[in-house]
Amino acid sequence: QVQLVESGGGLVQAGGSLRLSCVASGNFFEINAMGWYRQAPGKQRELVAAIHGGGRTDYSDSVKGRFTISRDNAKTTVYLQMNMLKPEDTAVYYCNADSPMEKFWGQGTQVTVSS
Repeated sequence: QVQLVESGGGLVQAGGSLRLSCVASGNFFEINAMGWYRQAPGKQRELVAAIHGGGRTDYSDSVKGRFTISRDNAKTTVYLQMNMLKPEDTAVYYCNADSPMEKFWGQGTQVTVSS
């Protein structure tokens, strides 16, 4: 099992920045990728960014050039630096960790961007 705890959400004006953190604990040696998803009201949960075991990163087109995913050297904490935030970035952001057999999720953190 893997436990994920997010922090760093909040309210920010358009154009501002926020940094989300996700701390993993448990059997994280099973994990081969970690990432961030978001879900806005009335919409499906969507991938925002992911970082794979070898360090390769993926981003959704809507956040490329504005968001950066990174992790610490121990690979137990993943960050999402969000710059040039837009009102359409408003959502609950969930940390995700993938193992070969299972997906793990954090409890989510609210990000609200005012216009």
